[in-house]
Amino acid sequence: MKSLTCLNIDHRMGFVFLGLLAIAQVASAQKRILSIKEMLILVQSGQPELQSFQKQTEAAGNNIDLVKNTLVPNLTAGYQAGYATYNNITGMSYPGLMMPITGPSSAANRYDPVPGTALTGLFQWAPLTFGQREAAIEKAVAQFKLAASYYDNALFRQQYVGITVYLDLVYLKKLLASQQSNINRTQTGLQQSLVLAKEGLRPGLDTVQFQSTLAQAEMDWLTTQRLYQSQSLELFRLTGLSDTPDNLILSDTLLAVQLPKLPDTTSLYTQNPDYKYYEALVVVSAANLKEIDRSWRPRFDIWANAFARGSGVESNGVIDKAGGWSLTRNNFGAGFQLSFPILQFSKINIQKKQYSSLLKADELRLSQVSIDIQKQIETAQIMYGQNLLIAELAPVQSKAARNAYEGLNQSYESGLVDFTRLTQGQYQLLNAEAMEANAFLQVWKSLLEIGVSRGNLTVFTNQLR
Repeated sequence: MKSLTCLNIDHRMGFVFLGLLAIAQVASAQKRILSIKEMLILVQSGQPELQSFQKQTEAAGNNIDLVKNTLVPNLTAGYQAGYATYNNITGMSYPGLMMPITGPSSAANRYDPVPGTALTGLFQWAPLTFGQREAAIEKAVAQFKLAASYYDNALFRQQYVGITVYLDLVYLKKLLASQQSNINRTQTGLQQSLVLAKEGLRPGLDTVQFQSTLAQAEMDWLTTQRLYQSQSLELFRLTGLSDTPDNLILSDTLLAVQLPKLPDTTSLYTQNPDYKYYEALVVVSAANLKEIDRSWRPRFDIWANAFARGSGVESNGVIDKAGGWSLTRNNFGAGFQLSFPILQFSKINIQKKQYSSLLKADELRLSQVSIDIQKQIETAQIMYGQNLLIAELAPVQSKAARNAYEGLNQSYESGLVDFTRLTQGQYQLLNAEAMEANAFLQVWKSLLEIGVSRGNLTVFTNQLR
């Protein structure tokens, strides 16, 4: 009986263990693990504003097809039926494709309406535009490339912001761990002070000071936690994720403890999205000028027309209403038309001067952007080198601070140093740990700046392990 009772207890404990394991697995499944590379993909697909820029690019691409479509001839067909008076052969307002015609003009006004019908087909084609169509196509292509570069630039900037926020989160996560260790050290010191005070080896004031230091350490941790949560929400906004900061797990946290290799700096600055955008602006301005220049050229059109009419009144004035429904009169014609805006040269010249100035302005802006980007690259490379030197020294400082604190802690227990000296060493250790994490991440941020200035984020992402 006793063994059976033990067996039931074992079964119950087993079920409890399995239940706790299932709960832990569900809780783990709810965590959102996020890497930098995945974050970049989510930024591209998770922001409606970027999607709107992409749709604008698609619309600009459709405009190219629309301009090319002007080469396609136009054929319009129409049928007309009416019931009207015939006091004048063209005595009615134009309602659309054809003028209502009922018959010949009459000697006097008669208000006895008769039926009238008409059927027509009109063919129009402009196969030759003397370069005007080609200029319009070039302009549409340039506008499409400008819209695409605007989208690329906006996406690039948002991805850069996303990486920056991610790096800040890695630093804050590392800082939270250091601050938690500092809280643990302070709690240990508080317990030691209570024991030492009870034994008469330390004054009771040390205990109060440790309590104050512990409260300050906990407030510092909460302040950092608040900033971490705020940055997490910003990352969720950039990626379109709907989650809570507590469920976020950063997978690329090794950035705070390892350094990147020397980056490849062979890529050209002309791949920078800013440069490509202003370069596209120059191309659009040049296309606008070309279109204006070719607007003062002839226009050539080919036309063909077939027209049939039925009227309820004969040419001699005899009324035949039934005849109005029959197409009894037919006309056919074809030809071409050549036109030229002779007196538009003054207007065209003014417009050419205007667009030439706009083109020159865009070229100068591109030159300025080129200078700015080159200086940005130089600055980023210098910052990378300097930050790398600092990061190499940071572990030495933190190791020395840790050893110093451990020695001071032992000396405090032995009564060789006071509380002030111990807390000073404790603060220096916390500060050294924070500076080490920041130094490592500053190297990564410098690497990111090199990639951004060159317009190539793979300079950064290829270093991720």
